[in-house]
Amino acid sequence: MNDIPLIVHLTYTLDFGGMENLMVERINRMPAERYRHAIVCLTRSNPEFVKRISRPGVTVLSLNKQPGLSLATHGALWRLLRELQPTVLHSYNFSAIEYAPAALLAGVPVRVNGAHGRDHTDPDGTNRKHNFLRRLMLPFYDVCYANSAAMEKWNRDVIGVPKDKSRMLANGTDAERFRARREDEARPFFNNGEVVIGTVGRAQDVKDHATLVDAFLLLRELTPQYRERLRLAIVGDGPLLQALRDKVAAAGAADAVWLPGARNDVPDILRSFDIFAMSSIAEGTPGSALEAMASGLPVVGTRVGGIPEVIDNGITGQLVPPSNAAAMASALKHYVEAPALARRHGQAGRDKVLRKYSMPAMVAAYQDMYDSLCERKLKIRRPVPSCAE
Repeated sequence: MNDIPLIVHLTYTLDFGGMENLMVERINRMPAERYRHAIVCLTRSNPEFVKRISRPGVTVLSLNKQPGLSLATHGALWRLLRELQPTVLHSYNFSAIEYAPAALLAGVPVRVNGAHGRDHTDPDGTNRKHNFLRRLMLPFYDVCYANSAAMEKWNRDVIGVPKDKSRMLANGTDAERFRARREDEARPFFNNGEVVIGTVGRAQDVKDHATLVDAFLLLRELTPQYRERLRLAIVGDGPLLQALRDKVAAAGAADAVWLPGARNDVPDILRSFDIFAMSSIAEGTPGSALEAMASGLPVVGTRVGGIPEVIDNGITGQLVPPSNAAAMASALKHYVEAPALARRHGQAGRDKVLRKYSMPAMVAAYQDMYDSLCERKLKIRRPVPSCAE
């Protein structure tokens, strides 16, 4: 028997993505003497992404859930939880919210669900069936947190999450790993003299990269003097990657747009950008925007979800309406034509990350949530630091 409490992280899939990156960061960084961790994927895991887990002893399991209701998955999870005997079930987003009853029946004492964003099919959170299920699951959870103030308010006002079950846990960024490019430092990617607009995120509907491509094509028309120097980079794998490549090729812009898929060298890639762009139609606290800000980049982002909480319009970046290529092209043009302003807004963004979105603060906030719930429900008291600490 191991006296260190086990947390089972339940997610739909484990693949390259912002939420998954930060989940792994927390697992890697949380003190080993406080909690053990296991990850259960409802569908599958990407072996390449699993390599990012550096902490020893983290088990990754997949339930191979079939499309639809898949009642058998509830039974499979119940049996697995009975075997693992975790102290905490931490489910992520709507796709895993329905499995709290199985955890309760398996004897898992602490149950937590996190809202890290919404699906492209329901960007505003108005789907009645989804919200009915969210309300139905409320009694089975001890905490239903959100990673942005906007999402927490929606949880409280629309779903009815009571105050004692509600928390806001902001994302964090490793400001040492993600840093600005020095003036005397060559670009790790791209050539000097090129003006690089980039983004990092899974190629899926909610990121709306098609609008970003349209904005870039329009930008080339709006700034003919920069046309030959302009470059666009969309870094990330996903179901729409090939469609984006086809769109770019059809526009005759394949030589100006880089679509490499998933990468493990994102900090170096960000240091090659001049401007970061987010075209999402729904977001929580965008981890990729925080990484870009830590890298000293101004961010042009859509006015949805938690993005306006991160980007200070006219100070660290610019906010534009979603699904509006013309507005995004105009905002990007502003920075292309004023590189000194871009650098100034980029520095302001890094300063904000250092003040409000540090990685240690994020890890500490999640650990405090686990500690307080274990203390309240199981009388497991958190250790008292010694004077030497």
